[in-house]
Amino acid sequence: MADPALRKHDEKPLLALKDVTLAFGPKVIQHDLSFDVRRGSIFAVMGGSGCGKSTVLKSMIGLLRPRAGSILVETEDYWAATEDRRTAIGRRFGVLFQSGALWSSLTVGENVALPLQMFTRLDAAAISRLVKLKLALVGLENAEDQLPSDISGGMKKRAGLARALALDPDVLFFDEPSAGLDPITSSRLDDLILNLRDGLGATIVIVSHELPSLFAIADDGVFLDAKTKTAIAHGAPAQLRDTCPDPQVEAFMRRERPEALTEAKDQKQ
Repeated sequence: MADPALRKHDEKPLLALKDVTLAFGPKVIQHDLSFDVRRGSIFAVMGGSGCGKSTVLKSMIGLLRPRAGSILVETEDYWAATEDRRTAIGRRFGVLFQSGALWSSLTVGENVALPLQMFTRLDAAAISRLVKLKLALVGLENAEDQLPSDISGGMKKRAGLARALALDPDVLFFDEPSAGLDPITSSRLDDLILNLRDGLGATIVIVSHELPSLFAIADDGVFLDAKTKTAIAHGAPAQLRDTCPDPQVEAFMRRERPEALTEAKDQKQ
């Protein structure tokens, strides 16, 4: 398990949300969100279904403009920047979407090559070498010529991750990476995420409600509440499980009903 007490992070946050409100028309999804993502951390955006985790992720990667507030990349306000500058900042991000989001008509290798072809001036030989390297990083050395339809769900996630790594991003974003995976495959993906953080020095933001993965890899995070539509707790998942006084957070982390926890505490008193 990642132990924040044993890890040293850059004091200046790589990402920061300042008083962010997210909405679709009149419907507010989350409001007054403020949190920092430290360089070199694995930061979890947590909460139950429908609380807005993926919406927060979309705003952080540049797919949804906040109704209010700022999203800072180091000291630069992403949404206050020009379109060209936002594009440049966005190239520092790598994103693994829940489905893997591979182009079905392209081979695994062609999927990984796509961002290199779009955003670099590398020749075909250099791109081929980088594709092989990125696939090797995620353990897919032999899948380069296969189509997405010919590989397993876990392999699709790893292929999507190889593509997310193509441009050597500073930050990797994961949207429910363990969704649809069996426990063994999920555990292997957790190990891979830890290796990317430790080996490449990547900063990782992960949206998930899969508690085993959260406890295994995340060393910081924020807990979003669907009822109040804001963050109600900050900290590492294991820390929130063991010490957070909020009954909603404790119930989520222990997979129990809030009223059951309250009854159990009353019986002890």
